[in-house]
Amino acid sequence: MPRQLAGVTADSRTVARDFLFVALPGAHADGHDFVGEAFRRGAAGAVVRAEYAPGARAGAGPLLRTADPLRAMQAMAAGYRRTQSIRIVGVTGSAGKTTVKEMTADVLAVSQPVARTRGNWNNAIGLPLSLLNMPPGARAGVFEAGINHPGEMEELCRILAPDWGVVTNVGPVHLAFFSSEEAIARAKAALLRALPPDGLAVLRADASWYRTLRAAAPCPVITVALAPDQSAGPPDFYAREEPDGMAVFGERAAKMVWRARPPLPGRHNLANMLFAAAVGRAWGIGWPDIIRTLENYQPPPMRWDAQVWRNVTLINDAYNANPMSMAEALLAYRSLPGGRKWLVLGGMLELGETAPALHRELGREIAAGDWQGLVAVGTLAEWIADGAESCGMPPERISRCAGPLEAAALLAQSMRPGDMVLLKGSRGIGLENVLRALAEMDKPSRAGAG
Repeated sequence: MPRQLAGVTADSRTVARDFLFVALPGAHADGHDFVGEAFRRGAAGAVVRAEYAPGARAGAGPLLRTADPLRAMQAMAAGYRRTQSIRIVGVTGSAGKTTVKEMTADVLAVSQPVARTRGNWNNAIGLPLSLLNMPPGARAGVFEAGINHPGEMEELCRILAPDWGVVTNVGPVHLAFFSSEEAIARAKAALLRALPPDGLAVLRADASWYRTLRAAAPCPVITVALAPDQSAGPPDFYAREEPDGMAVFGERAAKMVWRARPPLPGRHNLANMLFAAAVGRAWGIGWPDIIRTLENYQPPPMRWDAQVWRNVTLINDAYNANPMSMAEALLAYRSLPGGRKWLVLGGMLELGETAPALHRELGREIAAGDWQGLVAVGTLAEWIADGAESCGMPPERISRCAGPLEAAALLAQSMRPGDMVLLKGSRGIGLENVLRALAEMDKPSRAGAG
C-alpha cells in the first residue's frame, strides 16, 4: 500500500517516519553514506544516484534512482508547487531578505495559513526543500531567493514560479562573482522578470537601481519609500521615523496615516516593515492587523538578537554581513541610548578584489563615530582596523584578534556594567562563538574535582 510522505529532507539527522530522504553529495559528507541511517529512522524512501550500491548494512527501503538527486529534488519541488492552489511571494535583495520574508509571512498569516522559507533556506537546495515541506492547506507562501552567482535567480524562479515579487535593495555584495553592482541589480531583477502579467512587484522607489528593477517587471508595481515624496513620483506607501521612537506609515490611496512602534531599531528595519505592510495591504489585510503584527515581530536567531552578560548588553547581528548591511547596522546601533558602545566586527566575505577597499572604507566610517572600542576579528577585519586608524581612531581603542575566542577574552577584561556590544560579520567568521566563550566563563569550574 502506498505511503503518504510526511516530509522531505537532505539531512539524515532530521529524518522522521515516512520522510523522503534525498542523498546529496556535500563538501564534507556524501548523503549516500547515510541512506541506511535514514531508513532506520523510518524513511519511506531515498533518492539516490543511479549507480548507488547499498552495502550490506545500509538498511532496506525503496530507492528512487536518478542521474542527479539534486536536480530530481528540484524537479519534484517545481512539480509540487504547481499542484498547489497557493499564491507565492518571492523575496530577494542584497540585505534584509529574511526579515522581510518573516514580517510579510507574519502579516499574511493574519488571514490565512501561510507557508514560508525555513530559516534562510533560500538557495538551490534550501528553496526546493522549503517548497516540498509546505504545510497542507497553505493559501499564501513567502519564499526567499538568495543568489551569489549569475544565472542562479533564473534557476530558482523556474522552481518557485512566483506570483508576486519583492526586491528589498541592491548593494555591493558577492562582488567576487559579479562584475559590478549593476550586474547584481540585473541578476536580482530576474525575480521580477519571472512574474506573470497579472502578478505584482513591490519595489523601493528611493533605493538604488529602482528604475532598472521597475523596467524588468511585466506586471503592476507598488512602490514604497522612507519619505512621502520622491523624484520617481509619490510612493504608494511611505514611512518615517518620529522623535518619540514611533513610526508613521502612510498609504497614498487611503490618504491616511497610522502610527506604530518598530520592534527593531534602524531605518532599514523601518523599510522592512514597510515592504511587509505594502504586501499585506495589497492582499486586503487591514492596517490595524498589520500594525499589531509588526509591533510584535520576533527576529530569527542572530539577527539583532539582544542578550545580557554580566550587565553588558550584547547584540548578536552576526548572521551575515556585507557593506550595505554593515552600514545599516552601525547606524541603528549608534542611535541606541545606553552606555559605552563596543564594536566586534568580522570580515565581509565574497567581495573579491574589492575586499580591501570596502573593508577600509568601513573602517573610515567607523572612525567618525564615538565608540569605546573596535575589536577586529580575523584577517579580513584587519583592513577595517587599518581604515579606522588611518582616519584618526585612537590606536589604543583598536584591537586586532585572530579569532572569536581571543576577542571574548579581551572583552571580558575590558567591558564594564552598562556597556553595549555589537557583533557583526559574515557567517563564516563565526562571531557567535564570542558569545559562547563568554557564557562558558560563567559556568562553574570542575577543575581539581576528585
